[in-house]
Amino acid sequence: MHRGSVPFRTEEGGDRVTSAIETEGLAKSFGTTRALGGIDMVAREGTVFGLLGPNGAGKTTAIRVLSTLLRPDEGRAAVGGYDVARNPEKVRALIGLTGQYAAVDELLSGNENLFMLGRLLGVRPREARRRATELLEAFDLADAATKLVKTYSGGMRRRLDLAASLVGRPRYLYLDEPTTGLDPRSRLELWAMIRSLVADGTTVLLTTQYLEEADRLADEIVVIDHGRVIAAGTPQQLKTRVGGLVLQAQPADQADLPAVEGILSSFDREGDGVYNDGQLVMVRIDDRSAIGQAFRRLDEADIAVDDLSLRRPSLDEVFLAVTGHVAEGDELDDRADVGESADERRTA
Repeated sequence: MHRGSVPFRTEEGGDRVTSAIETEGLAKSFGTTRALGGIDMVAREGTVFGLLGPNGAGKTTAIRVLSTLLRPDEGRAAVGGYDVARNPEKVRALIGLTGQYAAVDELLSGNENLFMLGRLLGVRPREARRRATELLEAFDLADAATKLVKTYSGGMRRRLDLAASLVGRPRYLYLDEPTTGLDPRSRLELWAMIRSLVADGTTVLLTTQYLEEADRLADEIVVIDHGRVIAAGTPQQLKTRVGGLVLQAQPADQADLPAVEGILSSFDREGDGVYNDGQLVMVRIDDRSAIGQAFRRLDEADIAVDDLSLRRPSLDEVFLAVTGHVAEGDELDDRADVGESADERRTA
């Protein structure tokens, strides 16, 4: 995953393509702001590759470079073996893109949106109609096919937007924070659809700031912060990197939280401190016997608990360990979202 570890090969060079999506030293700045500071990553065919980081980390900038909407200042990037700067037309023919917000026409019906996109892509009318019907059924929108999109719920719009990105049968699908603003049920439905697409052979590049989403969907993850890669690997490898186990306790009476925090702090041999979220008290440990000791200490203090358990670190804790801050709520929006310079807008 790190620079130099995987050969960078492209089709125009005549060598065998070794990966679906690959970047090497990818850098991009907007004025004095360094959005990408030399990103190296490799996504394999037929997998979900997670690009994880807070707002402002550079995720959307990376997506825009890989979709040929922005030219990198330094480094290289290839999709399906084609260099994004030298062969943008070939790259565009291979990809589908769903942004953070649904990009469908509210004054058209779901069917009209998909049919129009098919025609814009050069698909013949009969095939465009057939493809629209096929996708509406696949995304559980057949009953709303003739309804105007402005009457759709947020979840329905996101499903239609995802369907729209598949009209051209892309080999690679970029999903830039696709579940932003969705309710839990719609998010789960979209996750199921993403898994189905990958099972059919689509390679998905997923950007997200939701740790649970990356954990549930991604085969491999690159964590970026302030435009740089700070960790890479499978979800399990990243959790192993943090090491140890997490001991957590939830008192039956929240008034006992300070006392529980005091007891669990005695097991903080890693020096990470105890975390109290207002319901649970958590501490990272390296000895499984701590749970028995904690049970005895809590019992001696006459503190009843609804939960006392051990678990592996979550991706939230991985992110906190490698960055020093939580994954959400960063103070800056991604510079690519806020807007490029006038020169960049003209060239994009």
